[in-house]
Amino acid sequence: LLPYSSEGAMMDNRFATALVIACVLSLISTIYMAASIGTDFWYEYHTLSPAENVSEAGRSIWEEFVSEEADEKTYTDALFRCNGTVGLWRRCITVPKNSHWYSPPETDMTTNCISFSLSDQFMEKYIEPGNHNSGTDLNRTYLWRLQFLLPFVSLGLMCFGALIGLCACACRSLYPAIATGVLHFLAGLCTLGLVGCYVAGIELLHKKLPLPDDVRGEFGWSFCLACVSAPLQFMAAALFIWAARTNRKEFTLLKAYRVA
Repeated sequence: LLPYSSEGAMMDNRFATALVIACVLSLISTIYMAASIGTDFWYEYHTLSPAENVSEAGRSIWEEFVSEEADEKTYTDALFRCNGTVGLWRRCITVPKNSHWYSPPETDMTTNCISFSLSDQFMEKYIEPGNHNSGTDLNRTYLWRLQFLLPFVSLGLMCFGALIGLCACACRSLYPAIATGVLHFLAGLCTLGLVGCYVAGIELLHKKLPLPDDVRGEFGWSFCLACVSAPLQFMAAALFIWAARTNRKEFTLLKAYRVA
């Protein structure tokens, strides 16, 4: 039995290494996911001369942008003209610090942001943005709602999986890690769904409101963090499930060997 016990110890070290790597990947993906939710750079618009655009369009453009009554077309036009950025919770534009009509144009710019309210997150999107009489665009409406809900579902699944992992440590058993792996796999699917919904929503919006010729749009680093988080969750899930199942199999074989 001595050689088999030595091999068993080696296998245990291998499982421990896999679990440590899985925990590190899970922690990194959680940090990335939380950072992406809390930042405003999911999509960025780059305008050639935002200060001049504000002067030409009128100084009230940013006042309309921060207004609670601003509809989708109003704030999207402002994003186009003023180097806007959009997150899951907030939208921001860059405007001159002194925007009074009697002041000369300034090159000193500041960023103004306004949060999407909870009602904004569940508000219907219209076939023609800004036109309430054009009918509801169901595709964009549900894509917008899903991109708001899915990241929180993903974080919740990972936190619940971590709780199960702590219980497994307390019980000194690897088998509950299978549940942790399954929850991380579901979290990865939610994150992947979030990324897909966001990309589809942006593409559909730009079909309704095309970008002006002097405006360039691109996905920002907050979006990239979510993209990186998904594969990390899948890798952590694979390691958790592999370690738990293989350890269980080895334990069963060892038990059968001892009985024999």
